[in-house]
Amino acid sequence: MPIIESTRAATRYITRTVPVILVAAASYATYAVVGRVCATFLINQRGEVGSAIAILVLYFILLLLMVATYLRTILTVLLDPGLIPLGPQAIERRKAAKDRRKKGGRGNDIESQPYYGGPDPNPDSPGLEQFYTKDVFVCEDDGRPKWCSQCCNWKADRVHHSNEIDRCVFRMDHYCPWVGGMIGENSFKFFVQFTTYTACYCSLVLGATASSLRKQVNEGSPLDPQFIPAIVLASFFGLFTFLMTVTSMRYIFLNMTNVDVLGARSKVYQLAVRVPRGTESTDKFTVVTYPLSSPSRVMNGSTNGTAGPGTAESHGSGAQSNQSRPSARDDLATRTFAILKTEPGENPWDLGIWGNWQGVMGTNVLDWILPFRRSPCVSHESHDSFYPMGRVLADVLARYNLTDLAIKDGAGLEMRELGRENRIYTWAHT
Repeated sequence: MPIIESTRAATRYITRTVPVILVAAASYATYAVVGRVCATFLINQRGEVGSAIAILVLYFILLLLMVATYLRTILTVLLDPGLIPLGPQAIERRKAAKDRRKKGGRGNDIESQPYYGGPDPNPDSPGLEQFYTKDVFVCEDDGRPKWCSQCCNWKADRVHHSNEIDRCVFRMDHYCPWVGGMIGENSFKFFVQFTTYTACYCSLVLGATASSLRKQVNEGSPLDPQFIPAIVLASFFGLFTFLMTVTSMRYIFLNMTNVDVLGARSKVYQLAVRVPRGTESTDKFTVVTYPLSSPSRVMNGSTNGTAGPGTAESHGSGAQSNQSRPSARDDLATRTFAILKTEPGENPWDLGIWGNWQGVMGTNVLDWILPFRRSPCVSHESHDSFYPMGRVLADVLARYNLTDLAIKDGAGLEMRELGRENRIYTWAHT
């Protein structure tokens, strides 16, 4: 499995240096707390064995949790940060760039690379089926999903392209040199656990060393010079990780990421919401039918493409008479979607504080504490949408008067539609 690192040499150097700095800081903190505070000051000088034992137990518990979550985060961001696959064109382009570098050519020079324009015009483009088999997905004006011109592939909901690693990432949050990679949906839970435990660990180190230093000052005894650097390090890392924890918790409760927050108040999401076959466009929304028929028909907004507002999808009877009746399997594969827009600032994935928390951190206390299982939100197997949607979807449907038409029971509605169309077809040919 390839390691996912930054495409920038300077960033790679920094991320490989940071673990050494963190290990050195933790080692010094261990020496200061265990050796100087507990062993020398509390036990040998003051005879406070109970206090020393309590500090040592808390210290090593927090140290173990901090190290475990740090290693889990690093392994996840380097080996499986949650990427969408590269499209064939992107694979070909990167292979060509690699070959040019080996030959001493202009490897990453954008002018030396072939240009790939807009989305794949092929109506059977690989990957489209994972969208129209859902009941809701984020789309462009023509009803197709968003497209990444760098990865040459369709972008699922909440996927963003990272220039740092040159790949598209599910629920991309930010690139963190402290853990060596891109924080996305696969690693965000472990990252939050790491910053939380590190903030608690630093608080313990700060409290133990600062209180010991205060006692030495009050008693007029010689000051331990090892306490000052420990206090400075604990204050710096403690404040930094505390702020990161608070910010990350806010994102969890809002079901957002660093990327989502940018322009959140004015951001509008365009959703393709599945409706019964035969639903026609109105002056409020357009419809698109999958599978798409051909690029020209998609652009012109005809039968299997996007119908313009106020127009009906073409159902030419003459053309129908010259074609055979589609099979039941083809009927079940055909799906119609209404293209709807949220209001500025609405977050379709907001499930409420408790639902948002469970989606990232898990459904039980052990999941919240231990860095073993990934977030429930990493599973995209639901036929409803890539990520569960909350009340905003219901509000959008109500604004477009589609509450009764939108799909609530996909399989059941498919069978009802198929039965209705079979009856119409039988009646028309008797």
